[in-house]
Amino acid sequence: MTLQAVVNIAEICAQKSVEQVVLSPGSRCAPLTIAFARHPKFMVRTVSDERAAAFIALGMAQTTGKPTVLICTSGTAALNYAPAVAEAYFQQVPLLILSADRPPEWVDQLDGQTIRQQNLFGQHSKHSYTFPADLSHPDAVWHSERMVSEALNESTSFPAGPVHINVPLREPFYPAPDEELKYNKQVKVIREEPQQYALSQMQALKLQEEILKYRKVLVLAGQNQQNEALLASVRTFADTTGTVVVGDTISNTHSIPKAVRHQDVIFANTDPEQLAKLQPDLLITFGKSIISKALKLYLRKYKPKAHWHLQPAGQVADTFQALTKIVRCAPQSFFTTMAGSTRADSNFASAWAAADKAAAAFLQQYTLEAPYSELPIVARVLQQLPQKSNLHLANSMSVRYANIVGLQPKQQVEVYANRGTSGIDGSTGTAVGCALTSPGITTLLTGDLAFFYDRNGLWHNYLPQNLRIVLLNNHAGGIFRLIDGPRQQPELAPYFETQQALNAENTARDFGMKYTSVQSMEELEQALPNFFSAAAGAGILEIFTDSAANGEAFEIYRQAVRSLRLPEA
Repeated sequence: MTLQAVVNIAEICAQKSVEQVVLSPGSRCAPLTIAFARHPKFMVRTVSDERAAAFIALGMAQTTGKPTVLICTSGTAALNYAPAVAEAYFQQVPLLILSADRPPEWVDQLDGQTIRQQNLFGQHSKHSYTFPADLSHPDAVWHSERMVSEALNESTSFPAGPVHINVPLREPFYPAPDEELKYNKQVKVIREEPQQYALSQMQALKLQEEILKYRKVLVLAGQNQQNEALLASVRTFADTTGTVVVGDTISNTHSIPKAVRHQDVIFANTDPEQLAKLQPDLLITFGKSIISKALKLYLRKYKPKAHWHLQPAGQVADTFQALTKIVRCAPQSFFTTMAGSTRADSNFASAWAAADKAAAAFLQQYTLEAPYSELPIVARVLQQLPQKSNLHLANSMSVRYANIVGLQPKQQVEVYANRGTSGIDGSTGTAVGCALTSPGITTLLTGDLAFFYDRNGLWHNYLPQNLRIVLLNNHAGGIFRLIDGPRQQPELAPYFETQQALNAENTARDFGMKYTSVQSMEELEQALPNFFSAAAGAGILEIFTDSAANGEAFEIYRQAVRSLRLPEA
C-alpha cells in the first residue's frame, strides 16, 4: 500500500497505549480515518463539528490522563480545534492532533480546502510537526515513524499538552475495495521512561533549614486532577507541621478535612485588622489556576515574605507578585519529604480555622434562608451530588457559585473545569468526553449561554447515559449583572447580558435526553433525587430564574458577607 507510513501512525499510537480517537468526517483525511477505524486497539468516535470534537477529546484526556487522538480533514477544519487546543495547552492536557493537508506544492494555489496549516496552533501547542509528503526513501519512512513517537512523548512529558502533526496527503486516499490494511508490528517505537521529579537529599536539607525561618506557613493548591497520593502527602505535611491548606473547588482538596474551602467569603471582609491576622510569612503553592479573585487580591496586598512554587518543569507564573523561589520537584515528593520539618504558629492556624468555620456557618444559614436565586440553588445541587461521581463546572457564574459554596470532605466527587483559558465555548463537550471515559455519573453545572453555545457537544451518536446536565437558565449572561462595571451601564441588557428566550426542552428531545424543568426551590428539591439516580439515564435539569432577581439577591449576599465579622482565634 502506498500509504503504509500513514497506516503505521495508528500502529505506533496503539503500541504507545493510546486508546481514544475522535475524528470528524472528510475525504482528505480518509487514509488516517481508515487506519484508526480498522485498528482493533482503538475506541473511535465520529463527531462532525470539529470544535465540539476537540472539546470531547479534551474531556477524555482529562479523565484518562492519556493522549486522545484528533483527526480532521484539510482547510478550516483544524482551525475549529483551536479553542480546545489552547485550553489543553494551559490546562496541561495531552492531545495528539492529526490534520490532513494538501501536498505543499498546492498551498497558496487557490485549491479547495487549502490553508496554511503548518504550525497552525502557534504558541498554543507544545510542538508542531510536518509529516513527510514523499515517503519513497527509507529515511523518510524512518523520519515519519520517529516523528509520531516524538510527538506522543512530547504530549505526555511534563507539562503535558497538545502536539500537532500536519499530514500532507496525495490521492488516491482510499484502499481498493478488497485491499486489507496491514499494520507493521515491527514499526519503530521510541519509549520514554517517566521522570519522577523527586526532591533530592541536598535540596531537602536546604529547604528544611530554610523553612524554619517561617512560622506562618500557608499551602495554596491550584487546579489539579484528583490524586489520592498527592492529597495524602499534603494532609500529612499539614498535620505534622501545623500549616494551613487552602484550595479552590477545582483543586480537589476538599477531601482534606482541615482544608480551608470558603476563602471567597473570608476575603470579602474589609477589616484590615482581621485580614492582617491571616497574612502568611511563607506561601507554598502548587497546581495551576486559582478561581478566587478575592484570594488573589488579598495575597497581592498582604504579600508573604517568601513564596515558593512547586513545579517539576515549565514556565512558572508569578500570580501574586510575590514569587521568590521555584522548587523543581513533584509536589508529592516535596510534601512527603518535608513532613515534620517545622512547626508553624498555632495562633495563625487557629485564625484560619476560625475564619473558615465562621464562613461555613454564614453560608449554610444564608443559602437556607435566601430567596429563590442561583447561589442557594447551586448549594442544593452540590449537596445532592452522587458519591464517586464527576463534577464539571462551566465558566462564568457556574464555577464561581460552586467555588463560593464548596464541597464537603465526605463528598467523593472529582471536580473539573476549563480554567486554562476560562472560555464558555466547550463546557458541554468536555463533560461529554469525561462521561464517555468514566464509569461514574458526570454532572455538568452550566449556564444558559455556555449551554446553548455548545449544543453541538451533544450532536453525535454516543450519548453517555451517565451524563447529567444542570442548566441555570436566567435567559441572559447573568454574570454581567453581578460584577461591577457592566451592571452600572445603560447598555447592560442589550449589549452585555445578550438576552435570549431559549429553553432546553427541544435540545433534550433532539438528543434523546430526559428533560425536567423547575421554577422553585420546592420543585428543585423534589426533582434532584430522581435526576441523580443511577437508573435515570442522560438528562437535563433546567432551573429557571430571573436575571434581575439573581442580581438583587447576589447584592444582598455581598452586603451581608462584607459585614461578616471573623471571630477571634
